[in-house]
Amino acid sequence: MREASFVKQNKEKWIGFENALENNAKINPDDLASYYIQLTNDLSYAQTYYPGSKTLLYLNSLASQAHQKIYITKKESKNKIVSFWRDEFPLFFYQYHKTLLYAFLIFMSAVIIGVVSTLNDDSFVRLILGDAYVNMTIENIENGEPMAVYKSGSNIGSFLGITINNIRVAILAFALGVFFSVGTIYVLFSNGIMLGAFITFFYNNDILEKTSTVWLHGTIEISVIVIAGCAGLVMGNSFLFPRTYSRRVAFMKGAKDGLKIVVSTIPFFIIAGFIEGFITRYGEQMPWVLAYGIIFVSLFVIVYYYIIYPITLHKANQVKLDNRASELIPKPQLT
Repeated sequence: MREASFVKQNKEKWIGFENALENNAKINPDDLASYYIQLTNDLSYAQTYYPGSKTLLYLNSLASQAHQKIYITKKESKNKIVSFWRDEFPLFFYQYHKTLLYAFLIFMSAVIIGVVSTLNDDSFVRLILGDAYVNMTIENIENGEPMAVYKSGSNIGSFLGITINNIRVAILAFALGVFFSVGTIYVLFSNGIMLGAFITFFYNNDILEKTSTVWLHGTIEISVIVIAGCAGLVMGNSFLFPRTYSRRVAFMKGAKDGLKIVVSTIPFFIIAGFIEGFITRYGEQMPWVLAYGIIFVSLFVIVYYYIIYPITLHKANQVKLDNRASELIPKPQLT
């Protein structure tokens, strides 16, 4: 194989590994061992067929860095947590954008079913939300306090209870993905139908505008449940569609990736719980500009961090890879 072809074939693997080492990114030990074995194999090949080349010098340097990463204990970077949220996770999550789209479509399909069913059958909302909740809400509406349920309890108690419950739902949406993604689809579908029935119930009672109070915290809450559903689909689909891996290896990788996605949602659930515990109860007295400002900022943060930023970061990384690759590929010699 010509040296240029050899470099072109392996450049992304080498530079990706180099970036991980330079940024002191946390690499799974199994992945690190696999990368190191591949790297040493490439190094041996270059020593045999391209002695004295720039490619050989580059691989020697990279292998040395990898050796230190494996065998020398290094002090962890103080900015490790910052690096994870700023660089590592967004780049990692880019590969699962299509899975996120599937989770969103499943959820929205359920919302539409909930809306249509409630519009055509008044008893449907009781079936989904329960008689107790519907009767309580109707009573609150008659008393002129349709959102009174969000004013009950203490601020801190509501914040903690809501946050813990939301995280529980996210973990459930992820964990049920072990049943070949069917469990996750059920969680997404049931929550979507509940949301559709809830919105339509308020619409039927001519107080749809009051739901803006709910969206103060619900924007993040609902969005992140969909993301947790994405995590469950990642795990479940890894077993159904293992690609070139064995099913066991593919499932282990999918479970780890899904868990990483779930972990990323925890700060957002805490924010949603804080808003519901401390802000939502004052939503009806809040100026509409402030209320809708919180809603749109919440939506923008979610869309930016999970969709726009990973795409931007991926494109920037690709440019960096291409620039480094152009430096590695030997230029043709003029004769």
